[in-house]
Amino acid sequence: MKKTVSKMLLSAFAFSTFSLFASCSNNDENSSLKPQTYVLVHGAWQAPYVWNEVKTELIKSGNQVIVVGLPGHGADKTPPQNLSIDAYRDKVIDAISKVQGKVILVGHSMGGIVVTAVVESIPSKISKLVYIGAFLPKSGQSIGELAMTDAGSLLGPSLIESADHLTLDVNAKDLTNLFIPDGDTSAKQKVIDNYRSEPAIPFSNKVILTQNFGSVDKVYIKTLQDKVISPKLQDQMIASAEIKTVFPVNTSHSPFLSQPKTVSDLLIKIGK
Repeated sequence: MKKTVSKMLLSAFAFSTFSLFASCSNNDENSSLKPQTYVLVHGAWQAPYVWNEVKTELIKSGNQVIVVGLPGHGADKTPPQNLSIDAYRDKVIDAISKVQGKVILVGHSMGGIVVTAVVESIPSKISKLVYIGAFLPKSGQSIGELAMTDAGSLLGPSLIESADHLTLDVNAKDLTNLFIPDGDTSAKQKVIDNYRSEPAIPFSNKVILTQNFGSVDKVYIKTLQDKVISPKLQDQMIASAEIKTVFPVNTSHSPFLSQPKTVSDLLIKIGK
């Protein structure tokens, strides 16, 4: 009887020790996946809605997400004559200032120059800078100047400038073909339903870069089927900025709408 009790106690001790070890191992594994705070910045002719599905996936993985709505986009009614890259930059900086610690800053398309300006201003708050099919001008260069070099872009012929030169429109018949030809019907309809004229002044604003910009780790997600910012121009910008980490995705200009899981998985991978 004593031997039986001893064996039972020994087995119980072994089981509890194994369980404790397994629990510690799982905790160690989970602790290595440190939650990140992602700050997502949309591009031109778009608004915060484009990040909805990506945001959901990032939060499911335990991360914090801040989606910044740029002034003059979405529901914001700031007059176009009052807008600039500096105004966009300051809106993003204000959002980041409410976060303890560093963030992963993500910019798409026109948002690329915005996040570049943000990093130049507050490099110590940014752990990684991620461009998704985004403009990345050289120091002293505007988006407009950079776009003029993009012979592979199909956007130019579709642009319609307002009489007061304060806004730019995309010809309605070209909108989804340019921005999301690979999206399903629902995704394309979102782009149509949320469309607004784009403030023009920020396209002529320049950003000056220093060692602040150079001090932050950068990643580029290259959109291989992009008709707005051609893959060739993306390659040139990547090379000019000496970005070493590049993830190609076989999508159009709006991968967060056509392949949101691909984008969220990449952002999680970048955050590890």
